[in-house]
Amino acid sequence: MAFEKGDFILIDYVAKVKETGDIFDTTIEEVAKKERLYKEGEIYEPKLVVVGEGWVLKALDEALQNLELEKTSEIEIPPEKAFGPRDPEKVRLVPLRRLVAKGITPQIGAQIEFNGKPATVRTIGGGRVQLDFNPPLAGKTLVYEITVKKKIEDPKEKVLALVHRRIPPVEIEKFKLKMKEALIELEIPEEAFYIEGIQLAKRGIAMDIQKFFPEIQTVRFIETYQRKPAEA
Repeated sequence: MAFEKGDFILIDYVAKVKETGDIFDTTIEEVAKKERLYKEGEIYEPKLVVVGEGWVLKALDEALQNLELEKTSEIEIPPEKAFGPRDPEKVRLVPLRRLVAKGITPQIGAQIEFNGKPATVRTIGGGRVQLDFNPPLAGKTLVYEITVKKKIEDPKEKVLALVHRRIPPVEIEKFKLKMKEALIELEIPEEAFYIEGIQLAKRGIAMDIQKFFPEIQTVRFIETYQRKPAEA
């Protein structure tokens, strides 16, 4: 067994639907652009996974333990271990006017929210719209082409990887970290101060650190505001 529960690893993957070959997710920017999956503002890079923590699909999590570093492997996940079978009872016909009244202009294949639930528009015709409330990947066999790019061993690097997972827009090199026995001090760069949800991210970082480093009693965040020099 190459990896064990609790190991910190960085993975790259391309995920596709076996039945059609359609790629629906990837960590690799060139693939995302080629497959027209690219989202502006999304960060494409190897993803941090702590093996056995359920950060990925359970079947994928279990398979990670048998992978080898830097070797691309193909993992097939049947529907019952992915997003479940497709339930025909979750498909409903809705009058088009009800959607229009809610400000929704349906298009075939589009993901919409109806009565607080996500749905896929399957057909439109005769003044009615067929909505599928199954998860988009229900009933599909998934195939992951996955490569473990790195196993993180150094404790400081592990902490910074946890920080980056919660605050991905800011380069990890800009955070300054000190570890002293039961204390961690993390100096946060100014560009992170105003990121939406930063307080929740800090709380998540503290909880992650205390989970994976039980010896740490205190996590201290340092934020320094400096006066900008006056323009001449």
